[in-house]
Amino acid sequence: MKAKLIAVLLTLCLVAPLLAYVPARGSKDPSGAKVRFAPVHVYLDPAGKPLAAYQFELVCSVPARASGEDVSRASRPRFEGETPSTQRGQDGRDTNASRRHYEPPVKIVGVEGGAHPAFREAPYYDPAALMNDRIIIAAFHTGKDLPSGRTRIATIHLQVPADAEPRYELKLTVAADANGGNLPAKLNLETGETK
Repeated sequence: MKAKLIAVLLTLCLVAPLLAYVPARGSKDPSGAKVRFAPVHVYLDPAGKPLAAYQFELVCSVPARASGEDVSRASRPRFEGETPSTQRGQDGRDTNASRRHYEPPVKIVGVEGGAHPAFREAPYYDPAALMNDRIIIAAFHTGKDLPSGRTRIATIHLQVPADAEPRYELKLTVAADANGGNLPAKLNLETGETK
């Protein structure tokens, strides 16, 4: 009995490291996919008024390359196998093309706070939205030291295919002052390492 127990423990000690193998840094991904990390810096300009709260949505996508599908087909009339949910604009183009002709390899891997002390902490985000290749981010500050000029409010870190440039859709939901009033703010983004 004791010999069997020792044999089982010895087997576990030998097999466990093999099952928990983690490739060394710089090793190729077993799937062969090459990726890079890309920061996206989001800026908000509250037009000279103190910014106390904001919420925005960012959608990231990468054009499909190897799907074999002819993307120009989106402008043709309905074809066999096209789903009933396909919507067409006045020009006949598929208005849902951004969802079907893009693959979802972009992964949001981190969210960082902004430059101004009022928004330096990482903002809140909706984890459920991450399942749909997008992120909804919001933050508020109840203090008196609020930014009134253009400021970086967040940096979103993405994992993207090494050979592709993502497309971004940025939408400001709300920007508010300390009293809860809407601000005529402008939202934009910049990519790259420089903040």
